[in-house]
This record gives sequence, C-alpha cells and structure tokens, in this order.
Amino acid sequence: MGQHVSRTDFEWVYNDQPHIGRRDAMLKKYPQIKKLYGPDPVFKYIVSAMVLTQILMLYVMQNQSWIMITLVAYCFGGIINHSLMLANHEISHNMAFGYGRPLANRYFGMWCNLPIGVPISVSFKKYHTLHHRYLADEKLDPDVPSILEAKLFCNTFGKFIWVILQPLFYALRPLFVNPLPVEKFEIINTVVQITFDGLVVLVFGWNMLAYLLIGSFLAMGIHPVAGHFIAEHYMFAKGFETYSYYGPLNWITFNVGYHNEHHDFPAIPGSRLPELKRIAPEFYDTIPQHTSWVRVMYDFVTDPAVGPYARIKRRALQKAG
Repeated sequence: MGQHVSRTDFEWVYNDQPHIGRRDAMLKKYPQIKKLYGPDPVFKYIVSAMVLTQILMLYVMQNQSWIMITLVAYCFGGIINHSLMLANHEISHNMAFGYGRPLANRYFGMWCNLPIGVPISVSFKKYHTLHHRYLADEKLDPDVPSILEAKLFCNTFGKFIWVILQPLFYALRPLFVNPLPVEKFEIINTVVQITFDGLVVLVFGWNMLAYLLIGSFLAMGIHPVAGHFIAEHYMFAKGFETYSYYGPLNWITFNVGYHNEHHDFPAIPGSRLPELKRIAPEFYDTIPQHTSWVRVMYDFVTDPAVGPYARIKRRALQKAG
C-alpha cells in the first residue's frame, strides 16, 4: 500500500489569506494594474471554437472502436473539455462579457458547458465565489478536502486512487461540506445540458455521449492538465497556501497556473495575468512555485509529507476577505 502520510492534521493558521494584503501593496506601488481589469474580448470566440470542435468530433468519432474512443478522449477531447471547465472558471468571474452583463455570462457558461456532459457551470460559480472569499475556511471553502478524505487516502496507494477519483470529490465535496440551496439557473443549466446530451445520443449514439463523459472524467484525474488541482493550494512549502506554475500547459488552460496572480486579482482575465507578473515580478519571484504539474502529481502520491492533509485551514470564525 506504500508509505503512510506523515501528517495527521491540517496546517491551522490564524491570519488572513495573503492575497488581500499583497493586492493592496501592489496597487499602491503599481496603480496601472487596474488597467488590466475587465473581460478579454477574444475569449468568447476561443471558447466557442472549442465547443464547435468537440461537436465536430462527435461526427468524426461515431464509428470508432471503444479503444480508439477512449484514447482520443484522453489525448484530445478530454483536454478540450478540461479547458472548457477552466473557461467556466473564467466565466465565474464574469470574464466573458464583464460584470455589467451577468445574464450573458450565465448563458454563455451553459454553452461552454455542453461538451463537458454534466451541468457544472452555474454550480461552480456559486461555490467558487466562496473559495475566493473564504480561502481555507474550514466550513466555507469547498476546495479543502474533508477529514474523511484525509483519513481514508492516507498512503501511497490511497493517494493514487484519490487522484484518479478527483472528479468525484471535486464535484460532490461541496454538497457535503457546505450545501447551498439550488438556484433557478442551476435548474436551467441542468435542463439545457440534458437536452444537449439527449440530442447527442439521438444523432450520434450513446458511444459519443460516452466520448464526452470519458474525456471529462479522465482529464480531471490522472492527466497532465489535472495537475493544477493539486498544484494550486496543497502545501508543498510550509506556510505557503497558493502556488503558481508558469509552464507551457498554461497555453491550453487559460493561464490558470498563474494562481497567486489570480487570487490576488480575480478581476483580471487569465490572458492578462502574465502581464501582471511582468509589471510586478518582485511580488511573485520570491515565493515558492511549481515547474511541472506532472511532477506535482508524482510528488503528491509518493511523498509521505504531502497528501489530503497538506492544506492550510482557518477556523470558521476567521473570515478571510
């Protein structure tokens, strides 16, 4: 089963998240950062091209064998679907049409959601807002693993299984940690998604719906692009709760690797986060960062010092932000 993790509890801290103070200091020194705020005008066209590519793939792949369907889903379709999930992350910050057009962002998120196969867009926004506002709060941040996860997946083999099942934990954890009432737009999102899935089955067959779902599941588990789930907030260096990655996988993930930058300035779209770092490199070059998401996953599984317990947590009364 491999080595047992050396941690038996989370890393409890009693200070506010670092992003608020760093943002204030950066704006004081570089007020021009505010010019980076606002939606990326080409974002919606890139996302729409990705959605249409996956719809085209339904026609291309419909008569292929299951082995080929799974292989293409892992190597191609799943990457697009994972990118679309991260496009939904951008949309949750209103980066498609700006803060002044919330309904346009909501409906565009549903369009972006279609190839993923399951309705996530509206629910993700609801819970992701809590993640930013209450980073590492023991009750309010749905991104922090539960105690049950930490106790069950506590050795090398267990952590490997946990990585494979990441999509399930990521999707279901908020419903147990901090369940929120169902919103009207979540119902609309579900109806739209089920309708699309039904049309896929009717026109292309069940195997093509499976192509979409397999790609979504595999690309959130043991997959290079899924490394960011662990890289973002798991504590690889004591006392540091957010980490950035500046490697080439940012090209297909809307720069989600610039994660310290994103938490410092969630109003800046992913396409402009490299410019933020260029303006103020001294705020980021001196803190720990990752060089490989694949290495992050390998270290997470094999290093007994890292596991689901390797997260900073704050008591519920300490509201960060």
